Amino acid sequence: MDAIDRRILRELQADGRLTNQELAARVGLTPSPCLRRVRQLEEGGVIQSYRAVVAPAAVGRGFEVFTSVEVRRDRASVAAFEEQVKAIPDIVEAYRLYGAPGCLLRIAVADSDAYERFWTEQLIALPGVSEVNSQMIMKRIKEPQGVPVG
Repeated sequence: MDAIDRRILRELQADGRLTNQELAARVGLTPSPCLRRVRQLEEGGVIQSYRAVVAPAAVGRGFEVFTSVEVRRDRASVAAFEEQVKAIPDIVEAYRLYGAPGCLLRIAVADSDAYERFWTEQLIALPGVSEVNSQMIMKRIKEPQGVPVG
C-alpha cells in the first residue's frame, strides 16, 4: 500500500459517497487508475464495506449504554453467548476482551425504561452470563471516524 492508496482510504472514510471523479481529483489521479486502486482495495479486504451513519435518536435509539458482561469461561458458553449476541438488534457493537470484563457491548434503545426491559428480558438471560455492569453514555465527545491510515 502506497501513499496514494492511503489518501484514497482517508478520503473514503471521510465521505464514502464520493464519486470516482471526485475521489480521483482529490488524490491526484485520473478516474481510471483511481477506480482500479479502489477495486484492488475492496478485493484485498482493505475496504470492507460502505454504509450510512444514522443518528441514533432519529430512529428511536437515542439511549446508548456500554455494558460489560462476564461470561463463564468455557467454550460452549462463550460460543452460545456470541451467537445470540449477533442476533440481537439492540446490541449494535460487541467485543470479546482479554481479561476482565470478558465482553463489552454497546446497546442502543429508546430510553432508560427500554434498557431496563432489555436488561431483564434479554441480556441477563443470555447463555453463560454471570455478571453485567452498565455505563450510560452521557455525551458523545468524538464520533467514529475510521482508522488512521497514515
